[in-house]
Amino acid sequence: MAAAVTLRHMSMMIDRAHCEALDTADPLRHCRERFRLPPDLLYLDGNSLGALPRDTPARLAACVEQEWGEGLIRSWNSAGWVDAPQRVGDKLGRLIGAAAGETLIADSTSVNLYKLLAMALALRPQRSVILADSGDFPTDQYIAQGLIAQLGGRHQLRRLPPDAAVEDYEAALDERVAVLMLSHVNYRSGALQPMRRLNAKAHAAGALTLWDLAHSAGAVPLSLAADDTDFAVGCGYKYLNGGPGAPAFLYIAQRWQGQASSPLTGWFGHARPFAFESDYRPAVGITQALCGTPAILGLTALEAGLDTYAGVDIAALRAKSVALGELFLRLVAERLAGHGFGCASPADAQARGSQISLRHAQAWSICQALIAAGVIGDFRAPDVLRFGFTPLYVGYADIWDAVDRLQAIMTSGEWRDPRYAAPARVT
Repeated sequence: MAAAVTLRHMSMMIDRAHCEALDTADPLRHCRERFRLPPDLLYLDGNSLGALPRDTPARLAACVEQEWGEGLIRSWNSAGWVDAPQRVGDKLGRLIGAAAGETLIADSTSVNLYKLLAMALALRPQRSVILADSGDFPTDQYIAQGLIAQLGGRHQLRRLPPDAAVEDYEAALDERVAVLMLSHVNYRSGALQPMRRLNAKAHAAGALTLWDLAHSAGAVPLSLAADDTDFAVGCGYKYLNGGPGAPAFLYIAQRWQGQASSPLTGWFGHARPFAFESDYRPAVGITQALCGTPAILGLTALEAGLDTYAGVDIAALRAKSVALGELFLRLVAERLAGHGFGCASPADAQARGSQISLRHAQAWSICQALIAAGVIGDFRAPDVLRFGFTPLYVGYADIWDAVDRLQAIMTSGEWRDPRYAAPARVT
């Protein structure tokens, strides 16, 4: 059963005027102008798809009309297309605490996970266990299962339950574990794993680490190099604002580059791709993790998304993220008591990412009624309402207004309207 949402910071009176004052004093308030947000819409789903940056349409138009339309094939060199995966990768790397040459833009999160998991297992040939969380995003587990089958079934995916504590993972890191594969921020609950601590414990046990940063990059501070991370993957379309289906990224610590080969030996990962040799020779460094031709339009949009972080202090970003979450929880506790809501996210703000997940038996119907009222969150089966707080464009008054509309829906019983009934496919 979900824990009840408890009242937070009871001594302080909160009203909309107070939230407006917080917005006025917000050091990141100017970043909101970097995005195109529909009027009268409260967008709290940036943890699924980031909003459109204002500069993206013009950047894409220039790529299409000038680089592609006029430069044509010459733009692989003249416009720098051929080096875009590495160049944009380094730009992203600075946001996640990676050294130059450790981050690459390529493919999808699933494909990158396949590549890096195969490489990690090859680096630990005497070990057979992939240690994971059964509550992490399903595609990560599917990829591991498929790879295990392709490797002849000698490996095992050992999964701890979603409520496992960090101490449970530490205890499970025995001499059989080859790779600890975890999401840094859980997609359903927003729970945040202690990366540095688990990296150290895994390495002490002789295992490697592979992190999924899909709900972390651009939302919480990351220090991959300083935290001694081995491998990581993530997507470009959530907090990084790269657009639907944006290219993903992968991270390989410098010490492992060249130590294991990518299982997808495509031509862009070749040492001399335009020599068109008959046999594969891996490129030097992280370029070896490329496979096919880069998706230039997607890379262009992703770079525009990354540029929305220009001049942003990540500590200030995190502070605002925490404050938005705390405000949301307090208002839910104050204004929605007795309506059956529970909290599926950690109570400790430092133990969660930039989202709050609420539980309710009628979560689907409530989510649909909220969308009709102009509040975009999302639903995860069977009973979770997720609200993502992207600090670059979500304000404190947005949080007030979202809870205000949610209260109106619950008080009026609007969510009971037959239009919002859950279809069989989501139950």
